[in-house]
Amino acid sequence: MSSSKLISCLFFLSSIAIVISTDPLFHFCSNHENFTANSYYAQNLKNLLGDLYLKTPPTGFSTSSIGQNHDQTNGLSLCRGDVTSNNCKSCVLDASEELGKRCPYDKEAIIWYDNCLLKYSDKDFLGNIDNTYKFYMWNVRVVSNPEYFNAKTKELLGSLSENAYKTTNLYAIGEMEIEENKKLYGLVQCTRDLSNEDCKKCVDGIITEIPSCCDGKEGGRVVSGSCNFRYEIYPFVNIP
Repeated sequence: MSSSKLISCLFFLSSIAIVISTDPLFHFCSNHENFTANSYYAQNLKNLLGDLYLKTPPTGFSTSSIGQNHDQTNGLSLCRGDVTSNNCKSCVLDASEELGKRCPYDKEAIIWYDNCLLKYSDKDFLGNIDNTYKFYMWNVRVVSNPEYFNAKTKELLGSLSENAYKTTNLYAIGEMEIEENKKLYGLVQCTRDLSNEDCKKCVDGIITEIPSCCDGKEGGRVVSGSCNFRYEIYPFVNIP
């Protein structure tokens, strides 16, 4: 993973009707090293994915390492903080199956859905901020006052970064009134293998990418392998 693999993609989303899709948002296959179907790594990966499928739903996050030396595989799965245990379980299963189709013999791969993230590698990446794999999504609609809106977006996400940093699940959602009868909604989340300090560092880092990602757009996301943010002008998560 020597070079950053950054992909920007359009995100067409209406504030009137939200279409729920089970399709992945994005994925990467590393292509840096492969394995064969009958190898020890293949069996270890199968066991790793089964382990993550069983361990993730109760808390929404899990890590696992199976095997030794060059046959060891390491993985994590994370579900969005408001997702139910059943939906989390379904998402992790979908992610495992989809990576098997899209990256069948890659020793390293990552996939994101609206409800979850799944990642595995032959490298021990756990506990380290991952900025290698990253993508952008945004709403094509542009606000009438981009400078004001961008400032409010940064203010909200910065506040959520501070809140997430103080929690055990490294997740925060919130809202802010930006005009009369108009609100901005936001979410930040980190994978829980990070320390609280590294979570804040990760989120604060991607917040600085708003001008590159979604300058003046009504909604947007920056999503990396370790943290993500999203903002919209409509509610998009289940508030407890």
